[in-house]
Amino acid sequence: MSLPNCPKCQSEYTYQDGDLLICPECSHEWKEGQSAAIDTQEMIKDAHGTVLADGDSVTVIKDLKIKGSSAVVKVGTKVKNIRLLDDASDGHNIDCKIDGVGAMKLKSEFVKKA
Repeated sequence: MSLPNCPKCQSEYTYQDGDLLICPECSHEWKEGQSAAIDTQEMIKDAHGTVLADGDSVTVIKDLKIKGSSAVVKVGTKVKNIRLLDDASDGHNIDCKIDGVGAMKLKSEFVKKA
């Protein structure tokens, strides 16, 4: 029996757990009879158009000034284990911790998948 690819990240490594299908790469869960259509607006992409998922590592592609501080996140800074935010009304759709800076939110347009 061949299982369908993940509708969120297109991973081929899906597996079945009871009546749910699970993607180990992006942690998306869905029922087999459920519509596999996902809005492309719902997918968060980096500056180069690569789809991002929770737990990915990204690299900052532009110096980013930190609001309310004189500190700057430099180009090339690697950020590990990101979390994607669905309700990013201000455009900041990545939640992360940056070594030496702390917890902050980033816009996906200023990062690339590492």
